[in-house]
Amino acid sequence: MILPIIAFGDPVLRKVGVPIEKTHTDLIKLVDNMFETMYNARGVGLAAPQIGLAIRLFIVDSKQISHEDDDRKPADEKGIKEVFINARILEEWDDERDFEEGCLSIPGIRGDVTRNCKLRIQYLDINFKEQIKEFDNFTARIIQHEYDHIEGKLFIDKIKPLKKQLIRNRLNDITIGKVDVDYKMKFPRRK
Repeated sequence: MILPIIAFGDPVLRKVGVPIEKTHTDLIKLVDNMFETMYNARGVGLAAPQIGLAIRLFIVDSKQISHEDDDRKPADEKGIKEVFINARILEEWDDERDFEEGCLSIPGIRGDVTRNCKLRIQYLDINFKEQIKEFDNFTARIIQHEYDHIEGKLFIDKIKPLKKQLIRNRLNDITIGKVDVDYKMKFPRRK
């Protein structure tokens, strides 16, 4: 089922997600719905707060993007399709690089964000099996972006102050639903 994506301005996007218990009901169904929602919106990652749930869950599919689709993804990077439950970034390292990011909850706005190129993350997979893995480049960037969501942070928090000033009115428009998107969204304040 395709779920509405929560728009910028909704308080759920600023909440730190609570851990998920193994007894969480319908987790498989929720994850399936998240993938369907993400694909419908042509995204590569989606966090639970973006569908209105302040829990520590996000998904990533960087396999679907090729170097030809997006030259920011190295040609030799295979990508992943993964579920991250109760994730915790253990370490980030390597060069910091600027990279243009966008967000399904903040449609039509993009900005350069500086992030490390590599990370080590601990999480539970969909079977609640503990994983500790390292990721780099494009996939690491997506994971960092989605991880920020479960920490109550947005990519616009990391852009330069001048850019923030330039997008202030557009952000306000998003909160009232004055934005053109071709996927389902839920806006905090509709005029």
